[in-house]
Amino acid sequence: MSLSEIARETGLDRKTVRKYLSAESPASPPRRTSNGQHRGRVVDEFAPLIDSMLRAEILMKATVIHERLVKEYGFTGNYQRIKLYVQEARPRVAEDLGITPKELAGMHRRFEVIPGAQAQVDWGDEGTILAHMGVGKVYSFHMTLSYSRDPFCCFTTSQDLQTFFDCHRRAFAHFGGVPMTLVYDRTKTVVRRHVAPGEAVPLHPEAVGFSGHYDFDIDVLAAYRPTGKGRVERQVLIVRDHVLAGRAFSSIEEMDAAFMAWVPQRRAQIHRTHREVIGHRAARDHAALRPLPATPYLVTERHLRPVGKDCLIAFDANLYSVPARKVRPRQLVEIRATKSQVMLHATAPDSRGETLLAMHPRAVGRGVRVVEEKHWDGLPTGKGRRTTTGNSPCQPRHEHRLGEEAGSLQGLLNRAAAASIPVGRRPLSVYDELTGTRPFTTHPSTKETS
Repeated sequence: MSLSEIARETGLDRKTVRKYLSAESPASPPRRTSNGQHRGRVVDEFAPLIDSMLRAEILMKATVIHERLVKEYGFTGNYQRIKLYVQEARPRVAEDLGITPKELAGMHRRFEVIPGAQAQVDWGDEGTILAHMGVGKVYSFHMTLSYSRDPFCCFTTSQDLQTFFDCHRRAFAHFGGVPMTLVYDRTKTVVRRHVAPGEAVPLHPEAVGFSGHYDFDIDVLAAYRPTGKGRVERQVLIVRDHVLAGRAFSSIEEMDAAFMAWVPQRRAQIHRTHREVIGHRAARDHAALRPLPATPYLVTERHLRPVGKDCLIAFDANLYSVPARKVRPRQLVEIRATKSQVMLHATAPDSRGETLLAMHPRAVGRGVRVVEEKHWDGLPTGKGRRTTTGNSPCQPRHEHRLGEEAGSLQGLLNRAAAASIPVGRRPLSVYDELTGTRPFTTHPSTKETS
C-alpha cells in the first residue's frame, strides 16, 4: 500500500506513517489518538455484515464479499482490507458454527447445471498395462457430461496436442453434440503458460481455434483445485475399477471396446447424487447439446522457423525443403504440423492471397532430410565447372576425369605445372663449403638433394 492509503486507513498523517515505516522507527506504531481513543478501521463498521455473510456461506470468497459490499452497501475501502479481515474472521465464524479447521479445508461448494450446459475433461494414467505388448505407457482420456454424469473414455499412448483434441472429436461423436462449456485443469494443451492467482489465463491458440470451431466455452480451474471437476475425477476411478481392473488387454482398440461394452451397464444405473437413471438423464443431456459442425477442425502444431541458405527448415530434429524462388535466407516461415504432415506457410500472403509454400509427409525419427528436388530449381548445380592441368595459354588444354591417374603418384605429379620445371642436382658438400661448416664426409653419390 502507498503512504497515502495507509494514512487514510489509519487516520494518521503521511509524515507519521513514513516515520514509523522507516528503519529507525520503534517496533510498534501508535494505535490511539492524542485523546486516548482507539482509531477505528474502515472495515470495522462492516464487520458484522461480513460475519453474517460468512455464517450463510463459510467458503464465500473475499472477492465476492468485497464486490457485494461495494455494490450494495457503498463500501469504499480497499479489497486488501476485506481479504485480511476474512482471513481472521473465517476460522472464528467456523468455530462458532462447530466446523473444525480440518473439515473446513476439505469442504467445497456443490453446483448443478442444466442439460447440455457443461462437460468436464481429464486425463488418467493407466501405466504399463500394455507393457507385455511393447507399449511403454497408456493414458485414458475422459469427458463426463455434468448434468447426467454420462461418461466417455478412450485410451491413447500420447497426450500431445493432436491426440488431445482428436479425443474431443471422438467424445462429441459419442454424445452426438457439443456441450456449451468444457471444464479443464491447467494442462499445457489448453493453457499457454501459468500465471499468478487472479490474473487472466492465456489460452493455447489451438485450444481457442478448436473451441471457436465447435462453439463451446473454455473454463479453466484455479491451480490445485481438483474438486472443481469432481465429476470427471470420480469417473477416472470408476472406469479403472469397472473396466480395467483384473483384465488383460493386447491393444488400445481392445481397451476402447471394453469401455464401450460397459457404457450400457453404466447408463442403466441410478446415480447416487441426482437419484435418477443415468441413461434417462443422459437423453435430456444429449438433446440439449449443440450440433456438430459440418467439417472437423484440423489441429496443428504451429511454430516459426528461419529458412537456411540451403532452402531447408529445421523442425523436430529433421529438415524440410521450401521453394528457393519464394523465400530468402533467414526468412521466418510458419510450420503447421499434424501427426502425418508438415505444412510450411509464409507469414504474409502472396499476390494471389496464398501462404502455402510446401507440404511434406512428416518424417519418422531424427536427422531425416525431406527434400523435393524441384524446390532447388534455379540454384547452381556445379555441373558447368572445368579443371585444367595448368598449361600455358598457348598450349592446348586437356580435360582429365577425376581419379583417372589417381593410382600413380607420378601421374598426380605430372598433372601439376611445377612438374615441367627442370631442377639441378648437386652434392650436399657444396652447402657445407658455402656455409663454412665441417666438411661433408658421406660419399656424395649416396645423398643428393633436388
